[in-house]
Order: sequence, then C-alpha cells, then structure tokens
Amino acid sequence: MNNLQDWLAYCERIHPQTIELGLDRVRQVAERLALRFDCPVVTVAGTNGKGSTCAMLEAIYIQAGYRTGLYTSPHLVHFEERCRLDGAIADAESLVPHFEAVEQARLAGTEISLSYFEFTTLAIMRRLAEAQPDVVILEVGLGGRLDAVNIIDTDCAIITSIDIDHQAFLGNDRETIGREKAGIMRAGVPAIVGDPMAPDSIFEHAAAIGADLWRFGHDFNFSGDKQQWSWAGRGRRYASLAYPALRGANQLINASGALAALEALRDRLPVAAQAVRMGLALAQVPGRFQIVPGQPSLVLDVAHNPHSVAALAANLDAMGFFPTTFAILGVMADKEFEPMLRRMAPLVDHWIFTDLDTPRAATAADVRDYWNALALRPEVPVETAATPQAALERAVAQAEPADRIVVFGSFYTVGGVLHDGVPRLDAPHFTAPNTDS
Repeated sequence: MNNLQDWLAYCERIHPQTIELGLDRVRQVAERLALRFDCPVVTVAGTNGKGSTCAMLEAIYIQAGYRTGLYTSPHLVHFEERCRLDGAIADAESLVPHFEAVEQARLAGTEISLSYFEFTTLAIMRRLAEAQPDVVILEVGLGGRLDAVNIIDTDCAIITSIDIDHQAFLGNDRETIGREKAGIMRAGVPAIVGDPMAPDSIFEHAAAIGADLWRFGHDFNFSGDKQQWSWAGRGRRYASLAYPALRGANQLINASGALAALEALRDRLPVAAQAVRMGLALAQVPGRFQIVPGQPSLVLDVAHNPHSVAALAANLDAMGFFPTTFAILGVMADKEFEPMLRRMAPLVDHWIFTDLDTPRAATAADVRDYWNALALRPEVPVETAATPQAALERAVAQAEPADRIVVFGSFYTVGGVLHDGVPRLDAPHFTAPNTDS
C-alpha cells in the first residue's frame, strides 16, 4: 500500500462485515500500539447533533489558544476530513504511517481481525496522539458502549439528542438506544446530557456507575429571543450571546451541551468568555443545514432519520416563502422512509429521488414507488436520477431564481453534490423538459 486510498481499499477487503460492534479486538490492537492521550478527552455520542457539537467545541478551544485534535465520522467527500488538527483537515500522506502501524500491531502475534471502521479509527486516533494536542474531541460513530471510540476513557462525555436509528445494532426504542449511548460515561466523570427529553435509561446508567451527571434543564439551560441568547450552568452564565454560525433552532441545544462541557472541564482547560463568543461565531460544519449562496437557494443537510428530518423541516419553514421547493433525496435502505417523507411532503413541490454509490442505499426507483404508494400529494412531479450531481443538475435546469433546492437524506447524497466543491447556482436558468424515469 503506497497511499491512503490503497490502505482504505485494503481495510474494506480484510473484514467480512462493514460494522461489527465490540471492543475486545480493537482494544487489543490499541494496547499493542500503546495508544493513549496525555490530555483531556471529550467523547460525543448521540443520534443527531454530534458533528455540530464537536465543531463548536473545537472552534471555541482554538479561539482560547489550545491545540485541538478532532475525530469525526463519516466524511462527506474525502476520508481525511475525519481527522482535524487545530481546525485543519489532516494531510492524507500524514495518515499513511499510522495505517502501517495498525497493520503491524494487528498482525503481531495472534492476528486480530478489524473492521474498516475499527482499523481507520485506530489509525486516526494514533495520528491525533502523535500531534500531542491540548484537548482531543472524539465523535462516536455508532451507538456508544460498543463503538471503537469507547476504548478511550473520556474526561467528559456528551450525549446529544436520542432518536430511533440503526435499529439493527442499537435497538428499536429510545430507552434501549439511550442505554447504548450512555456506555461512553465513566464513574466520577462529567456526563453532559443535552437531550431535553432524554430517555430514563441514560440517567439510570449514570446513577448506577456514579457519573457526574449534567442534565439539560436542571444543571444547565438556555433562553433567548430573536436577537440573542443566554446560557446558565453550574456557577456560570453567558449573557447576550450572538446566535451560532451553524444554522437551525436545534443548534442552541447543541451549543448548550458544548458550553456545559466547557464548564465541566474548566479546571483543566479554562476558557474566556470572548473565546466562547468567537468560537460560536466561527464554527462551521458542511452539510448541516448549509445554505449555499446563489439563485436558486440551495440547502444541504445530511438529515437521514425522522428526528433530523423533522428539524430540517422546521428550519426550512423558518426560511420564508419560496414559489417552488425541489427536494433531492437519496437514502439508505434501512431507514424509515415514511415519517421522513410525511414530514417533508407539505414543503416539497417537486421530488427528485437519486441512486447512491453504496450497496446500503435504497434505489431511487424504490423510494419513488414508496412515495407514490403513500399518495400524500399525487399532483407533485416526481423524477429519479442516477447520481446526486445529476439530480442537482435537473433541479437547477427547472428552477427559477426565486425557488429553493433542498438536498438531504444521507452523507452520500450531500457528499455527491459537494464532490467537485461547493456548487454555485448563479448560472443562467432555463426550463428543461420533465424527464421522468
């Protein structure tokens, strides 16, 4: 293997399953690597809001003068997006030695099988440790208790919103899923629970292990009006804050959890109020209710489950009036289509369902047939497209400057649109024929 792409292709071949939860194998390899962090670690789990929470924490700590390491997943376009140092995406070549180290460790003695996610997570965490940052922020990929990230003992656990997703791995109800997410907590360590209506199972687990529980609405909260907002926690308050750069009403909940984590770690990582204000103003996450300048309006959102799609719909409602809203949807086959389609139905005037470049995805034709069977708005035009980029080109060709195009449903969907960079929709418009397929 000569480069990162060679290693990623290798990781895809060596394990029969894309996802295999469990910590024994990955922990053994981590021990062989002597993997450790000599700085505070913040671990972030949840169904939605993890990426935004991580980005806010990273931006604030950078503004406070700390050297940061951040691991997130999945990526939108390029794998190396998963690893950031001081806010900058890691160079692909800098990751290669760490893939080599993981391979040597897993083959040393008894061979240990690692999934793609486990192998790549170990490589990135080793890269982060090599950089010797002042703080490391780790986003959980799936669940919490059995996710590869959980081999690292956190200094502050954050659990964002909880909803039904990945049922085959995590369970079919919020209580069961919450119990899995709570697995990132540690005894005596701050555990920030940002979901305003969190499952009881999270609180029960915190009490059982003796975690230092911080509950939204009890230990911290926020208030605000249309101009500004305020946050109050244990012994500290931030007043007259500007709204975060990340768009959407749900971002205040994410920001509140992030500020609670800052407060919980204040003894080890003190942060001035100005760093908080600047960090919230500068934090950016592509694909989270991202509004691209130009005409027609373009909204990119990786919303891919009923809870996140409901937040997307609420944010779209708040944007005001658009004569026509085009929606481009590509989605994984194991997702709950019906609540997502029902929630978006009143807002969408023209659907374009797209295929995605992964065997996990539902076909555009299957999603189209599902939409038609619901018979929610039979008068709405429906098309299919082979790729997200082709779907966007169709929407742009038919949209007027005052219209809106919304791309959502998966990281693959938004990533497909962003593959060649952020699109600019200010070219001359024309009306193309409706090419149903």
